[in-house]
Amino acid sequence: MNKQPTRRSTLLAAAIGAVLVFGAVTQVNAQTASERSAQRRAAKDSKPAKQENQYPNATRTAPEAKASSKGGAKLQKMMDAFDKEKFPEARAQADAIIADAGLNPYERSFAAQIGFQVAYDADDNKAAIEYLKKAIEINGLDNNAHFDRMFVLAQLQLQEEQYTESLATMDRFLSESKSTKPEHLIVKGNALYRLERYPDAAKIIKQAVDASPDPKQEWLQLLMASYVENNQGADAAKVAESIAAKNPNDKRAQMNVAAVYSQSDMLDKAAAVLEKMRAAGQFTEDKDYRQLYATYLNLDKKEKEAIGVINEGLQKGILKPDYQAYVALAQAYYYSDQIGPAVDAYKKAAPLAPDGETYLNLARVLWQEDRIPEAKEAAKQAIAKGVKKPEDANKILALKGK
Repeated sequence: MNKQPTRRSTLLAAAIGAVLVFGAVTQVNAQTASERSAQRRAAKDSKPAKQENQYPNATRTAPEAKASSKGGAKLQKMMDAFDKEKFPEARAQADAIIADAGLNPYERSFAAQIGFQVAYDADDNKAAIEYLKKAIEINGLDNNAHFDRMFVLAQLQLQEEQYTESLATMDRFLSESKSTKPEHLIVKGNALYRLERYPDAAKIIKQAVDASPDPKQEWLQLLMASYVENNQGADAAKVAESIAAKNPNDKRAQMNVAAVYSQSDMLDKAAAVLEKMRAAGQFTEDKDYRQLYATYLNLDKKEKEAIGVINEGLQKGILKPDYQAYVALAQAYYYSDQIGPAVDAYKKAAPLAPDGETYLNLARVLWQEDRIPEAKEAAKQAIAKGVKKPEDANKILALKGK
């Protein structure tokens, strides 16, 4: 009969797996209604600059963007209401212009833009999306406005978790505008990532990152996440390292490096990163200590290091004195041949355990040490709390001795 706890299964059960701690990947640059209103007033008070063609390679031939005398008067009335922040009135007038088939495409598309702006300022994204679709479908804007509206539509669809629709919009946008700008490519990559098409996402996100002289950190995080999900551990590690190198004092960036190393089965490197953070006083949360001791417990002959980490965390009051911490400590002591401290840790872990298995392991260790009365008492506790194999506990109870 095996008197000892099964090493691998129990150690892994006690370990808390490392997880990536990405920040939220931005989907659209959201502003509050008041911020957008202030921005709009500032734009109205400034002199409009002559716009250059932002899409010189576009396949679309821009229509004549000009208002008729009849339509111009309607647009002016709508804009007067909009500028005076009479938004329900401006939106109603925009709806009327859009529905008037006698007006030209420019006038109706322009009105759809205003409808979009009013809806968006009111945080009515569902309506805002529909106005953008109308502005694009009516097809009356110049190329700058037309493609800019299409790009905003893709971002709003992404924000509203309409990932398939966002991807379709971006495919059309990139095909017709012929844009290769990284800020455009990244939106398509984001949609692909959220659709769990990780190889495709990684490819286009990397294209965006490579095309940017100073890629945003969230782009790199998205690329790293795509690599992780696609089991490209080495590639993910390189990205994580580059982020951490640029942000040496950013705890989250360093933890991500360690997490990527762990998920890529480079546990020695993960431990080295985490130890450096511990030495720098960056272990301020329970999960920090758990990630490091779990890493050590999954490395060969690193039980003593795990013991040091757990005891430090407990002494500092940062690591919670719960079942997982105590059972990990018990097993680390046991497998480094420190039976006395192992028993003490098991005695702390067993009452906190969800079942009687830890009491049964304690009973086995006590039996091994010929502490029969104590072993029997632990076996009783194991049966009372519930174990998978009560017969194992009963064998200990049947031992000779009080």
